[in-house]
Amino acid sequence: MVDRVLIDALNLQAGDFALRWKNLIRKAPQLKHYNEMEDRALIEADTPFYPLLARTLDRGLDKAMVGDFFVKLGKDRMQAGFPVSEVIYAVNLAEQVVISYLMTDFVLDSTVRMYEAMGAVNRVAEFFILGCFYITKGFLEVTYTTMKKKDAVSEEFLKKYFKDDFFFKQ
Repeated sequence: MVDRVLIDALNLQAGDFALRWKNLIRKAPQLKHYNEMEDRALIEADTPFYPLLARTLDRGLDKAMVGDFFVKLGKDRMQAGFPVSEVIYAVNLAEQVVISYLMTDFVLDSTVRMYEAMGAVNRVAEFFILGCFYITKGFLEVTYTTMKKKDAVSEEFLKKYFKDDFFFKQ
């Protein structure tokens, strides 16, 4: 079981977590597209991660809910012109923000919390790894459908290079 303090922090301090994430983004020159965004837009883009993570930690991993969220993120970022590598790296930075919180601010109160934090780190990592999987699915799906419709690339050619089976193909 995950401590309510962590669940509450992820829900109530989502903006603070997003601010920490924004600061990490600003220090990463390889995140060109994210660094072109205004601070406010970055914070707003990242804030929804934390309540979703809180719900996952509180109620268990709902792959459909997590999948829907991250597939949409992958699709949106592809349509906005972001490289998938930047999107995955940015998600990794969000994971780092949470793990940093767990290992510093969260564990300050007690030794018991230190052990809870160690267990929570695995669940946080599972959430973000699954998120990266679904981001990639969404990103590739939009790439596939765009190439098929706008670039008139044949289905046969696309299937040769896109070996994925997409979840939400239209």
